[in-house]
Amino acid sequence: MNDLLTSYITSKIAVTDAELDIILGFFKPIKLRKNELVLANGEISQRSFFITRGCLRIFFINESGQEATRYFAFENQFATALVSFITAEESDEFIQAVEESEIYAINHKDFYYLLGVIPQWEKFYRIYLELAYVTNTRRLMSFLMQDALEKYQQLLKENPMIVRRLSNRLVASYLNISQETLSRLKSKL
Repeated sequence: MNDLLTSYITSKIAVTDAELDIILGFFKPIKLRKNELVLANGEISQRSFFITRGCLRIFFINESGQEATRYFAFENQFATALVSFITAEESDEFIQAVEESEIYAINHKDFYYLLGVIPQWEKFYRIYLELAYVTNTRRLMSFLMQDALEKYQQLLKENPMIVRRLSNRLVASYLNISQETLSRLKSKL
């Protein structure tokens, strides 16, 4: 099993070796090609993913037909279409590998089974949900309170990997600005 996943879990919760073995036994390795979808709009999110190499993008298609990126998950991060994962309703989002990626997936049934048999997994899930809430609230606040330059500067400060590793098209989609605006911002700074 991947050391990165083991380290991530044990950095969040204290579990015995036996409990860790049970948890890790539910995660299945998957290799993804660049641009491969692991969830399409209209499907129910049945899995949560941990990235060991590469990058997953969670996005949707807005009312004008443009892709709008909600989240990028790089190495040592989890990703899922969380609303669909929790509610078992059809997802409005897509999840796509934007680089060749290696991930571990745990399905919904097994994730929730762990909540019942390993008390610390409930703490892990709470930490996961808190991080998702904070991340999404900060993103929403940036959309409501910042102009394009401020959003770009904040991205450079808080998550420069997005700008370094991903195309201008994807970065612009994440910031909810045009590629032309992004190019102007980059030339300004």
